[in-house]
Amino acid sequence: MARTRRPLIAGNWKMNGLRADALALARGVADGVKQAGWSDRDVLICPPATLIHGVVEAVRGSGVMVGGQNCHAKASGAHTGDV
Repeated sequence: MARTRRPLIAGNWKMNGLRADALALARGVADGVKQAGWSDRDVLICPPATLIHGVVEAVRGSGVMVGGQNCHAKASGAHTGDV
């Protein structure tokens, strides 16, 4: 029996934005997924490690999955490689 693959839509935002920005973005993604009626695909967002808990709370019950990404000592930007 052939196994069908479920589409995955994933995104991250590096080290850009503050906590309030991340929570607003996460809520916006969750609202957009609900409005689109996407029950046939998975949606994953990956905030910086320091914001994972807040983002999990922001999307709780929405079906949006939360991963994580590393952080860097710099204040913002497309930096990776450290937590």
